[in-house]
Amino acid sequence: MTRLVLVRLGWSVLTLWIVSVLVFAGTELLPGDVAAAILGQNATPESLAALRQTLGLDVPASQRYVEWAIGFVQGDLGQSLTNRQPVADLLWPRFLNTMSLAAYAAAVSLPLAVTLGICTAVWRNSFFDRATNVVALATVSLPEYFLGLLLILLLSVQSGLLPSLADTYDGMGLLAWLKATTLPMTVLTLVTVAQVMRMTRTAVLGVMDQPYIEMTYLKGLPNSRVVLRHAVPNAAAPIINVVAFNIAYLITGVVLVEAVFNYNGLGRFMVDAVSKRDLPMVQAAAMVFAVAYILLNMVADIGAIALNPRLRHPRMSES
Repeated sequence: MTRLVLVRLGWSVLTLWIVSVLVFAGTELLPGDVAAAILGQNATPESLAALRQTLGLDVPASQRYVEWAIGFVQGDLGQSLTNRQPVADLLWPRFLNTMSLAAYAAAVSLPLAVTLGICTAVWRNSFFDRATNVVALATVSLPEYFLGLLLILLLSVQSGLLPSLADTYDGMGLLAWLKATTLPMTVLTLVTVAQVMRMTRTAVLGVMDQPYIEMTYLKGLPNSRVVLRHAVPNAAAPIINVVAFNIAYLITGVVLVEAVFNYNGLGRFMVDAVSKRDLPMVQAAAMVFAVAYILLNMVADIGAIALNPRLRHPRMSES
């Protein structure tokens, strides 16, 4: 088990390094010039060259990558090119906002999705099973921004039940914060519930086709007990994988949702940084997203290994 965990950790570190190279190279290819964006259209070539030197943009890209990567490992995210403030001071409050929204959505969507997946497995081929799958396919097929605009129209413009913009601020009360973020939370919930529910249903039904499950039916056990006591525990590994994947999505896939609802999170922070050509801010946001995604996938892999004896002992499965 220790060896397998170390192998997963090594692959995660390698993946993160590859992502860092791609992130740095991608930001270098962004169109536009930071110095020109700061100084404006009336800047002279001499002033542009002086500002590029001040910002360190005259240094070769390979050298800037090494300095940036070493600083990131040490926790130094660099300085913003547009306002000369530490990127960490600007980024972490936005990251906490994104984590709060992701936690709110996860607390609602994941228990609901797993419960619906188990219920559709218990009552498979029933009207409830078919109707739930149709609704799940409909919600997962719609883009997040379309769902967001549709909910704003129905729940904000027409009914006035919820605010159309997720306007949050420091010192905001919990109930006010929940009301302000309910619409973006609902969009994230509609997207994630469908995926987790269908994977839970598939995993449980796959286990129920095993011979030992048939034996429990021959013993006269009711269907609900067979599913809850025998099928669900043995289907936990793929369920944990898809739950971790969707938690990673809730953290890293909120860019469009934050843009639609004007939520002050890391996704909007990254969009604003791209529009300003502020490379250190774009790189830091992308790497924070990457670290969160890779860590959650590594935890999912380790959880699947811990719950599956065949993965903990490969020789057992080979024999």
